[in-house]
Amino acid sequence: MTDIAVLGGKVHGLSPADYADTLAARFPDLDVELARTAAEERALLDEATVATGYTVDPEAVRESDTLELFVCTFAGTDHLPHAAFEDAGVTVESASGVHGPNVAEQVLGYMLTSARRLWKGWERDRRGEWRHYQAGELKGSTVTVVGMGPIGQAVLERLEPFGVETIGVRYTPSKGGNADEVIGFDEADLAAAFARTEYLVLACPLTDTTRSLVDDEAFETLPADAVLINVARGPVVDTDALVAALRGNDVRGAALDVTEPEPLPEDHPLWGLRNCLVTPHNAGHTPEYWSRCADILDDALDATTLRD
Repeated sequence: MTDIAVLGGKVHGLSPADYADTLAARFPDLDVELARTAAEERALLDEATVATGYTVDPEAVRESDTLELFVCTFAGTDHLPHAAFEDAGVTVESASGVHGPNVAEQVLGYMLTSARRLWKGWERDRRGEWRHYQAGELKGSTVTVVGMGPIGQAVLERLEPFGVETIGVRYTPSKGGNADEVIGFDEADLAAAFARTEYLVLACPLTDTTRSLVDDEAFETLPADAVLINVARGPVVDTDALVAALRGNDVRGAALDVTEPEPLPEDHPLWGLRNCLVTPHNAGHTPEYWSRCADILDDALDATTLRD
C-alpha cells in the first residue's frame, strides 16, 4: 500500500521528484511514491490514501477505493476536478499561503526599487557612469493592498517597520486585519483610498468584482506619483488603460508579475515603457516551495486514517 502518492507536474519549474524526496524525509514512517507516468499515477491512486500534486485524472479519483485526501500544490484550485472529488468523498486542500513570504518580498523589492530609484543606478552602472541622481523614500507613503489573504497579509506585515500608512481592501472589512485601515469593495470607499495611494498592491483573486478593477477611472483617481504593483492576476488591471496611463504619466510607474495577456507578446507596448517593470510570473518561485507544501500536507494529514 502507498500512503502518499506524489503526482507529476512541475510548479514554478520545480521537480515533483524533489517534492517526493522532501515528503519522504518529512514522513519517514509513511510510504511515499512518485508517479512518473500516467500509468503509474493510475496505479498509485488505486492504493494511495493521500495524493498530492498540481492536478489529477478525475476518472482515477472516482475509481479509487482508498483515496481520502488530495493536497494541491498550487494556491488556486479552480483547475481541479471538484465533481470527481465530491463523488468519491475525497477532501481537497490547497497550497494557500505557500507563496506568502516570497511574493511579499518581491513586492517590497518593487517598492524599494521605485522609491530609491535603484533602476537609475543600474542604468548608470551598466554605462560605467558615475553620476548622482535624486531618490525618494518609502517612509511616509500610503500603501493600499487589495486582497488580505496570505499574500496580502504577508505584504502588510513586512511594511510595518517602514513607517507607511496602510489600507487593506477585503470583501468583509468587519473582519479587520493587519492594516491601519480596512475597507471593502464599495466604489466610493475604493475611490477615496486610491486618491491618496502612492503604492497600489494587487494581491487578490480574480473574481467578477476584481476583474478590470484598475481601469481608466482608477488611473484617473490615483495620484500622478502612484505606482501600481500587480502580483494577483493580469485581468485585475485593464491593460489598455494601464498603457495609456503609463504613456501619459498619469501614474509614475508599474511593476507587473502578471499580465493580460500572459505570456506578454514580444511586441506588446508594455515592454517598451521605461516606467514599467515586467517579471515573468516569477514571484511565486522560492527554494522553500516544497518544504512549505509539506507543512500544509502535514496539517492536512490529521483528518485522514494515516493519523488515527
